[in-house]
Order: sequence, then C-alpha cells, then structure tokens
Amino acid sequence: MHRLLAVVLLAGTCLAEDDVARMEQIIQSYVSSKQFMGSALVARDGVVQLSKGYGSANLEWDIPNTSTTKFRLGSLTKQFTAASILLLEERGKLSVNDPVKKYMPDAPAIWDKVTIFHLLTHTSGIPSFTSFPDYGPTQAVPTTPERLVARFRDRPLEFQPGEKWNYSNSGYVLLGYLIEKITGDSYARFVRENIFQPLEMQDSGYDSNSAIIRRRASGYSPGLSGPQNAGFVDMSIPHAAGALYSTTEDLMRWEQGLYGGKLLTPASLVKMTTPFKEDYAFGLSVHTVNDHKVIEHNGGIEGFNATLAYYPDAKLVVVVLGNLNGDAPEEIGKKVAAVAFGETVLLPSERKEITVSPKILAEYAGTYEISPAAQIVMSVEGEQLMTQATGQPKFPLFAESEAKFFLKVVDAEVEFVRNEKGEVMGLVLHQGGKDQKALRKSAAIAK
Repeated sequence: MHRLLAVVLLAGTCLAEDDVARMEQIIQSYVSSKQFMGSALVARDGVVQLSKGYGSANLEWDIPNTSTTKFRLGSLTKQFTAASILLLEERGKLSVNDPVKKYMPDAPAIWDKVTIFHLLTHTSGIPSFTSFPDYGPTQAVPTTPERLVARFRDRPLEFQPGEKWNYSNSGYVLLGYLIEKITGDSYARFVRENIFQPLEMQDSGYDSNSAIIRRRASGYSPGLSGPQNAGFVDMSIPHAAGALYSTTEDLMRWEQGLYGGKLLTPASLVKMTTPFKEDYAFGLSVHTVNDHKVIEHNGGIEGFNATLAYYPDAKLVVVVLGNLNGDAPEEIGKKVAAVAFGETVLLPSERKEITVSPKILAEYAGTYEISPAAQIVMSVEGEQLMTQATGQPKFPLFAESEAKFFLKVVDAEVEFVRNEKGEVMGLVLHQGGKDQKALRKSAAIAK
C-alpha cells in the first residue's frame, strides 16, 4: 500500500468522478500552455481525490514530476515557523506577547515595543530585507541568522508596532533566530525533530545547496524562448521565512496533523488561525472565498511557487507545488477548490469571443491606475484592443461582451466600468481569484 494511503481516513466524502476529471482538465490547461510544471493534490475529509505530478522535475534529463517530488516551499515555510513558536509557548519557553528584547537584550531601542506576536502577524514595522537594494547582489552569498538580522536591525521602523500590516520576511527570519537562541538548537533541527518526525513527514526538510536530496525538483523561470534555469539563492538567506522543502503528500500529512490536533493544543491552533490585520494570522491567511472559509498561504522563491489551502467546513485540502515561476499554482489551487464546491470554472480556451465595434474600443483607450507604481495602459491597434501593465509586454484583449474582455496569455479578465453618464471611469482586473480596481487617468490616442 502506498505510504500516503496508510494515513488517510477510510471514511469521507468523495468527489464525483466528473469533478475530478474537471480538475485534471484545469491543471492540464496550464501544463499545455507551458505555465505549470509540478505536483497537485486534492483531498476531502481525509480521502485523497487527486494526487499527480505534471511536467518535468528536470528538463535537461526529462525526468517527470511525481506525487513524491520535492519542491522548495518559499513562504509556506512561515506556518512551520509559527507552529514552532507555539510549541515553545506550550512548553513554557516563551509567550507570544513577550517583547523581542526579552530574548535579545542587545536589540535596538526602536524594537522596545516589538513583540513576538507582531513578528508572527507582520505588524512589527520592521522592514523586509528582501526589498532592500542590496538584496539581489547578496542572495547568493552564504550567511548566518545573526548576519541576516544585522541587515535590518538598525533600520527605522515603517510604522509603530501593531498599528499597521506589511509583509516582512525580516520578521520571520527574526523568529527563526529567536527559536535558535531559546532552544540552543538550529532552526532546521528543531523543525525536523518537533514537526516533521512526529507527523511522519519523511520527505520534508531544510533545503541545501550542497546536500544530495533524492527526488528534488530543479527550479525554472520563464524565458523568452521557454523555461530557463532559475537564479541562484543560497538557502541560508530565506531561513525561517522560506527555506523548507516538501512534497504534496507530506503537506497533506501536515494539514491532517495541524488541523487534526496531532501537533498543537486547541488553544494554540485558535491563536494560529485567528487573523489580526489584513486577514493574516500566524503564518497563515484566513478569509472567505465565495462563502467558504479558507486558511491558506502561497510561497515563491527562485524557480518555485506553491500554494497550500485548507477549507475547514468541508475538510478540503488543496496543495499545488510548482517548479516553474508564475501564478499557475495559486490559480490552479483556487479553481480546483471551486470545482470541489460545485462552482463553474471557465477556462480561457472555453470563452467565446465576440466582435465589438471600433467606436466602443476607442472609448476604453487610456491609462488606468491600480496604484501609483502600477498602471494599465489600454490602446487600440487596428480593430484590436491591447493592454500593457507596468513593466510588462503588450498583449491583446478579446471581448466576451461589450464591457468584459479576457487575455489568452494568462487567465485574467478585464471589466470596464462606466458612470451614470456612460463615461468609462475605470476597470476591474480579475486574476488569481482577486479583483483589483483601477481608476482611469487619461485618454490615449487610438492607432
């Protein structure tokens, strides 16, 4: 018997064969469009419905991905760091309300009010070192947790602790540093001995640039002529913010262990999954999608993207791990979950194009602002509406209706919004399960 099946509950609610077939069709659409290579797993009420690999774990040797291929997790690592902190709290080693200075007496004065809770919830105000100008030139250089902390310890806070939310890799590197100071052990060893081994996650660990790790995927990024080897990052850099690897099957074990009460006390699990600001809890995002509560996180690192979601009401687990950078894992995860809930998912190839008059297309030409740093320019070339986002190439848009358009290069839709006078005032970009509004700034000249 396959090792994964040994830990799966026998009772459960199975998905209809048509639903599983539709999930497979969705995933294959990303594979055939060369947007996805990786592994996916869907389980409901403890029963695995789909578990499969897609594309290549190594393109140069044409080695296929499987359900036991190991992928870097990126920021999925953060939930393991958060659980480690809660395990230490349960053992009386710390409190999440303790100030960082209690365990780091030499911390700068500006950190006096920074607590472990603030680090866990991205509300410390400590700037993320991955956004610093020197991050790129230094990401290939081996370091230590002490030297990582030194990169940001003397930087000004972005805001007072607890007042706002801003995603900070620095905060989770600091949590890993505290775990090591409090336990006297390495972060890698603590996670292995206190999480991976108890939950029988034998295919998970702290990634290495030098160790031989069987069944580990190579990471790729999109290039002009196809996938190319991803840039190098020394795995001492992401540390407790993003350095772990795992498989879809092991992450199934993690979800069963975490939400099944095998790791944390009920009180600790409530702490970990209660959002503070911006729907963020401890290493997890907690929100509602189409009336379904979901506890999830995405991850991204050179050559890899990942998504892990748990829908508690349906006991639905969705894991998608990819070794080609892009949004495909997140998009696939949301779409297969929608299918599991009986919702209709329309793929770009299934959308029907209509013809819209050049006069209407000309009304959409202009610049639309999502934020001061992100704009979308609409233009008309011949009888074709074109779109170009900041820092990206120009792509054609295809009409579903007079107001709704879609792209074929990625799974995204644009819906134009008019005011009561019929004037085009903005648009809504639907992509990756998110809706981004953009107000129109200026008109452009149709070509």
